Amino acid sequence: MFRQTKKRVANRRNFVGDDQNRIDVTGYGNQDDGMQYDILYPTKLTWYRLPPKGEITLEQFETWAIDRLKVLLELESLWQRNKSMKEIETTIKPVLSSKLNLGNDNESRKKDYYSHFILRLCFCRSKELRDKFVRAETLLFKIRFQMLTTQDQLNFISSLDLPYVNSIDEEEKQSLSTELYQTVSHLLTFQLNLTEETQRRQFFNREKYYKLPMENVMDLVGSRQIFIKKGWAYVPQFQQLNLISNEFSDCLQTELMGTYQMIPKLNEDDRILPILHHLSSGYVVTESQELNGAGVNDEFTHRSVKTKKVMEHFPLCAKQLMEQLQTNHHLRYQGRQQLSFFLKGIGLSVDEALQFWTESFTSGGKMTVDQFNKEYKYNFRHNYGLEGNRINYKPWDCRTILSKPRPSRGEYHGCPYRDYHPDKLVATLKEMSLTQQQVNSVVESCQQQDYTIACTKVFEAVHKTTTADLQIVHPNQYFERSRQAAAAVTTTN
Repeated sequence: MFRQTKKRVANRRNFVGDDQNRIDVTGYGNQDDGMQYDILYPTKLTWYRLPPKGEITLEQFETWAIDRLKVLLELESLWQRNKSMKEIETTIKPVLSSKLNLGNDNESRKKDYYSHFILRLCFCRSKELRDKFVRAETLLFKIRFQMLTTQDQLNFISSLDLPYVNSIDEEEKQSLSTELYQTVSHLLTFQLNLTEETQRRQFFNREKYYKLPMENVMDLVGSRQIFIKKGWAYVPQFQQLNLISNEFSDCLQTELMGTYQMIPKLNEDDRILPILHHLSSGYVVTESQELNGAGVNDEFTHRSVKTKKVMEHFPLCAKQLMEQLQTNHHLRYQGRQQLSFFLKGIGLSVDEALQFWTESFTSGGKMTVDQFNKEYKYNFRHNYGLEGNRINYKPWDCRTILSKPRPSRGEYHGCPYRDYHPDKLVATLKEMSLTQQQVNSVVESCQQQDYTIACTKVFEAVHKTTTADLQIVHPNQYFERSRQAAAAVTTTN
């Protein structure tokens, strides 16, 4: 997909004029965007069969991929939380609108096409990444298909070279009507919620059927969802999306393997590889200023951050550290770092932070102010970039916290959903007023090592809401969302 860089020199030959970051992604030369995307998008949905042609900037390369990654991560989060297809559609539509802006104009189609192929480069590198990418893209494909009008769906299906495009005639359907209805009746009840016999009969009479070799739909055969006769499978139209999405998934898996084999040709391009590395690691750029620790919020002081009014918005990891600090008047290094960066992220200034830590360490009578200044003050000033290399350190996200060593005796850093004993976690969740069903769901996610999913479930249970954006992946993200949820309730009341 990308032209290999043969020489690393200061002035690269594919950097032209003032466009210092422009890449020729095909080497074929340029085509008119309108003509190109009329071919790639014969309908309002595409199969991504052909790689894109043309040029994009490095900024577009990264931002387009990040926007699509946010959509896929949200889909993965909803899927892991066992949301129904209807709930997933409701939640993901505003995210799709804001991140991909799927329209018929060339710019929207170009962003959609490039971002898909860029993420192929990111997620082709291991079986785990490939499976995750295929699952999310297939789910996105289903949702986008269902967002189309009936006519657009038919146009898209007819553009595919697939064996289940043409339906059987009415005569053949009538000859098998008894068997077909008996097979499909329970599906109409449970999948389409048609509880009345009259409704099911009317739907069946209007429904088209497709006839294809049974080996093409073995997943439906195994679950007894279709009628089989003489090696032929009769598939109702409402099951057609499953067939198409399965085909899409299989094709994408095959093409990802082909992409993986081409990856060595990119190894000399030091502009693209760092971006791919960040994206394949699940790197998400947040729009929230509080997550980069750049802002100072005068609302928070060394006293107010210890109040119940503020601490009720803390995620469990930060709340645990704060409670242990107030009890023991001390935290070990990893705990100090984690809580210090969290408080920095919510907007606590360096002066207020120094007062907070000084009072917290000395109020128990075990340490004097002079001893604190001598042994600990430098550490907290360093966290704010005022000492040493003067780096503006960012608050730790969940990935960073989970990468740290597990806490030993007397340590309280880390992620409670990973580090708590199951009995302690259950007791803690019940103290947070979660129902037994909610507790079981959180514990199940912890057992599957989906700790951010567990945290997201707790957020939803505590605030009696469904998150309408990405799952919780940062303690400061939890804090800000909690405050927003509380403010929304106050405004409503």
